[in-house]
Amino acid sequence: MSLGNSLFSARKNRGLSQEAVAEKLGVSRQTISKWETDETLPDIRQSKQLAVLYGQSLDALIDFDLEVKEVQEAIERTSEAVTEKIDWTKAWSKKYPILAQYQSEVEIPRYASELDRLIDDLEKQYGYDDLNAFLVLKDILAAVWKDRKKK
Repeated sequence: MSLGNSLFSARKNRGLSQEAVAEKLGVSRQTISKWETDETLPDIRQSKQLAVLYGQSLDALIDFDLEVKEVQEAIERTSEAVTEKIDWTKAWSKKYPILAQYQSEVEIPRYASELDRLIDDLEKQYGYDDLNAFLVLKDILAAVWKDRKKK
């Protein structure tokens, strides 16, 4: 998605017309149109005004990575009932084949008991329920993975 599309989406999400935005910023409606079609760009002051008007940080307004945004929106739209029906191992194994084969290679009970101990520790130490302890552990694993990739 382009910056123009991001500006257009932000304006629509706030229910504003190009005319209304133009009036608040002291520019013409055509100027707003040119920004939204990537014909021209707002300057930094105008960008900041747009961010305030659209209720976003400037970073959020100019961060228009469509793929990430689409994934986040899909997650938000997915109900718990649908999530329960998904075989996540099967779904992710299309991208990561190891997920379809490790069960016959790895001593799962050994690792499962250690992970279970870590989840129990998070529950006792911080008062998390089962799901939240699991999610915290998952997030810690993701952070460890990021750190290992840097090395």
